[in-house]
Amino acid sequence: MSESAVKILEGGCLCGAVRYRVEGAPIWSAHCHCKDCRHASGAPFATYAGFAPGKLRWTKGKPKTFNSSPGVARSFCATCGSPLAYEGERWPDEIHIHVGTLDRPEAIQPQAHVYTVHQIPWLKLADGLPRIPMPSSEAQKT
Repeated sequence: MSESAVKILEGGCLCGAVRYRVEGAPIWSAHCHCKDCRHASGAPFATYAGFAPGKLRWTKGKPKTFNSSPGVARSFCATCGSPLAYEGERWPDEIHIHVGTLDRPEAIQPQAHVYTVHQIPWLKLADGLPRIPMPSSEAQKT
């Protein structure tokens, strides 16, 4: 299914205690290789889709939130620990959901790999997606 055809997507945590619904196509979707996202997901990279906050609605239960660093809130299920969403001051008009928590993750097509400067060396990907070492807003800060 193409992103333009996406109208409503639903997802949730592993145990089913927390469920959500997002409406409309995502603003973007990418694989993030930064250290924080790797630690939060327990995987070599995390795949996110960004939506306007008003497009997401928690339909069952409420996630717990952890402030993983200044200006960053990560939402997860307090029962099973599944990571669900990311919100950061850098992107105040977005909420990022973990694509893997969608009932139909294949409905979202990632557009790029970001923070590849932090990619684990043994990870070899040949998907042809653009690779962004560090977003330009971050590169300007260093």
